[in-house]
Amino acid sequence: MDTVTHVHDVAIIGGGPAGYSAAIYAARASLDVVVIEQGMPGGQIATTETIENYPGIEQISGFEFGQNLQDHAASVGVECAYGVVSAITRCEDGSFIVEADPGSYAVRAVIVATGAKPRHIGFEGEERFAGRGVSYCATCDGMFYRGKDVFVIGGGTAACEEALYLSRIARSVTMVVRRDVFRAPKGVVDRMLAADNIEVRFETSITAVDGENAISSITFRDNRTSEEHIEEFPEGSVGIFVFAGTDPTVDLVRDFVDLGDDRGVVTDEDMATRTPGIFCAGDMRSKHLRQVITAAADGAIAGMSAYRYIVG
Repeated sequence: MDTVTHVHDVAIIGGGPAGYSAAIYAARASLDVVVIEQGMPGGQIATTETIENYPGIEQISGFEFGQNLQDHAASVGVECAYGVVSAITRCEDGSFIVEADPGSYAVRAVIVATGAKPRHIGFEGEERFAGRGVSYCATCDGMFYRGKDVFVIGGGTAACEEALYLSRIARSVTMVVRRDVFRAPKGVVDRMLAADNIEVRFETSITAVDGENAISSITFRDNRTSEEHIEEFPEGSVGIFVFAGTDPTVDLVRDFVDLGDDRGVVTDEDMATRTPGIFCAGDMRSKHLRQVITAAADGAIAGMSAYRYIVG
């Protein structure tokens, strides 16, 4: 184990909306708090071009929002550190050692807010056009496709529900389902298919997208015959939404928590896990709606729960 180089009341792992919200609430309760983030302030949200659904803020870039979170936390005395956390160890007295590079932290409570990552499916151009034609959240990005044509990849419940959501915004929605049936419950499928601007392409996959600054061509594969064909579009007139599920980032706490059916961490309403002193917040939790505002709310609760845990 590394030599302890830092001592705090609370270590918060993850500098996204949940982590910084927890930090602000805990610091305002007079706790000594450190946030450890391995990337940009804001976490995954920092890579989002525009946030338009956070109450009270009509529009802000993800990068600016993330920086504002960090600045706010720093203004109330939070230490904002950069590093990669490799392990959490629970000591005999109930305190914790958070091992990080660089340095390690001795703390009385830990709030973990490491988020969740949408699953990418690996078609050519997916990474290149992520955030500018390829999206993983209809609630987040749907408004950018008002009056446009969108393709939804997936045949599960999330894909069907998000397709229905998009049908109220986009001109047309085409479901691209690699199998010959939906995996969603019949009631969900029926509601989705009742929309007059949704169509379905079964036994079909998208294998590539291309374009200059935005998507202008999509390559489709017929999964029955393996034949492919390319469809051309005016650049910027189409979008692709991938709903292959999300993977909560739980490796650090796997030995301390229970996981739900969605592989997220199970907590009580106070964000407490089955291990006293470890709290989880944000998209890593087992939950139905993963949004900036729900992450921030989780963080606020976790920050105050950590305070109550420490002061007894």
